[in-house]
Amino acid sequence: MRLVGLIGGMSWESTAEYYRIMNEEVAARVGGLSSARLILSSVDFGPFAARMKSGDWDGIRADLVREAVRLRDAGAEALVLAAQGDGGHIG
Repeated sequence: MRLVGLIGGMSWESTAEYYRIMNEEVAARVGGLSSARLILSSVDFGPFAARMKSGDWDGIRADLVREAVRLRDAGAEALVLAAQGDGGHIG
């Protein structure tokens, strides 16, 4: 089974939902007590929300790329960004 890097923290609720879904899928496909092989990096969404309001998309991208590289360097073979859209509305 591949080791998945999960970037969470866009909201802890979406992170928990992605974690639950990924583990349910593994259990359904593999069976028994199997669960997903994951590395979780949880970011603080507060600074991201402020950057979104100010339009600092380059800064957001740079931070998310840094998190992705950390997960890759830790052995992740795939990457998931745990986020739920709200139509682009921030605060």
